[in-house]
Amino acid sequence: MPNSQQRGRVAQLIRTLEETLLDGSVPANGQLASERELAQRYGVSRNTVREAIQQMEARGLIHIRPRSGIFVSDRLRTGGATPSPWAQLMSSSPARREDMLEFRRVLEGATAYFAALRRSDGDRVRILDAMERLEHARRIGDVASESRIDVELHEAIAVASGNSMFLHLHNSITKMLREHIILNVDALREIDRSLSDLLLLQHRTICEAICEGRPEEARTAMQAHIDYLRSKLSRDGEPG
Repeated sequence: MPNSQQRGRVAQLIRTLEETLLDGSVPANGQLASERELAQRYGVSRNTVREAIQQMEARGLIHIRPRSGIFVSDRLRTGGATPSPWAQLMSSSPARREDMLEFRRVLEGATAYFAALRRSDGDRVRILDAMERLEHARRIGDVASESRIDVELHEAIAVASGNSMFLHLHNSITKMLREHIILNVDALREIDRSLSDLLLLQHRTICEAICEGRPEEARTAMQAHIDYLRSKLSRDGEPG
């Protein structure tokens, strides 16, 4: 068994390599340096590199091709695992969670704006239904359903935007957004159970603005919701 010092070296190397995946230095299907080169670059032994690589491969972040080298997994952002390899990295990296929240502020603020402009009667029914189910889950303390319906509500808003590009973009990253919303909602609930009531009020404000056709208010309410998540997660130790 490796001693604590060795485990520490392996963990540090893993964090360093994860950053190269997160910042896009090596894209999906891109090749990492060889074990020997990595050992030289980071001043560690090849055994340390080998153990770090094995752990990352087990998590689906990279894969080893015999006689070819070490490659970034093409499942990094689109994999079917739950949680996905990308979500694993996002949840363990406060800086990258901030990236996701910043992205969500732009994307979901825009979808809320256009949903308020273009929502059909069917969209309105779906949004109100999701809101009612979210409130019911909160009343009865059904934590799992509360997180799941939260995601469904955001998806219904995206559909109601009526913009094919927004919808395509949202659908292409739906799994990542699902995981990110659930991770954040669960994290806030761990900080303070009463925060669920405030999140519920924020969602109700967003839904009312959309269903009543007030686009600027809908965008502002959605952005305020994301800003609240950012401030709480940052202030309370950035939980995952």
